[in-house]
Amino acid sequence: MDAPISCHTLIASVLAALERILVGKAETVRLALCCALAGGHLLLEDVPGVGKTTLAYGLTSVLGLEFKRVQFTADLLPADVVGVSIFDAETRSFHFHRGPIFTQLLLADEINRATPKTQSALLEALAEGQVTVDGTRHHLPQPFFVVATQNPHHQIGTFPLPESQLDRFLMRLTIGYPDRAAEREILTGDDRQAMAREQPALLAPPDLLALRAKARETRCSGALVDYVQDLLAASRTRPDWGGGFSPRAGLALRDAARAYALLQDRDYALPEDVQAVAVAVLAHRLPVGDPEREVQRLLEVVAVP
Repeated sequence: MDAPISCHTLIASVLAALERILVGKAETVRLALCCALAGGHLLLEDVPGVGKTTLAYGLTSVLGLEFKRVQFTADLLPADVVGVSIFDAETRSFHFHRGPIFTQLLLADEINRATPKTQSALLEALAEGQVTVDGTRHHLPQPFFVVATQNPHHQIGTFPLPESQLDRFLMRLTIGYPDRAAEREILTGDDRQAMAREQPALLAPPDLLALRAKARETRCSGALVDYVQDLLAASRTRPDWGGGFSPRAGLALRDAARAYALLQDRDYALPEDVQAVAVAVLAHRLPVGDPEREVQRLLEVVAVP
């Protein structure tokens, strides 16, 4: 993995495997892997049945990660996710029983069907890779990667994610319907979710950690940092954008651009990498009606240094 060619070949094989699972969605697959390499968490938002869960299964299989799934429902409690301390009568002490969040890849399925109280149980884990129960801090396994899915807000029984929760996700992606050729392949081929589960691992957890370290080493020139700052500054001049993008959003944009450059087999990031990830990284942080279009307009009006 130390040689650039082996690293590139490894990433190419992971992308190819994911593209066989999620047919006709090459850029979505690329951005999802980019999110994993950048060390962030991924939110998949779309109508039921377009492959959100299949993509999550595909990621956990090819990355070789320990996997757990939590189906979020209205009656789910925070302890059902994080864990709970139970009193042991023999030792007369409390023992912490770990919840499903103690894994390497957590699929939080239909996260917006749970109440805000339960959704908030993920906040500390998403931000710091740990949970605190009864005043005791418990570190989560590394790597730790959350893939959350949510249905559109207009559907019955959903609770919108608060801004603070959305901000903890590095990227939000929509998958969309396949084109006719891809849909025919889905209709006439093997079951995609079964393919995702049966896909052999192409990486191991240490490999993913090594790739994340390599992404962090990707060079960002002063001009590129200027470009990111110009995007942030321009967003803050819009009174209808709720104050614009925060420094955390800028860090997310920089980290995602670094990881995208690694996917392109480069050890330096370009403005094109920033532009490739900008909508996925920034749109869900905007409290406006069509955030994807607004981010595209931002990219159009801010000049590249």
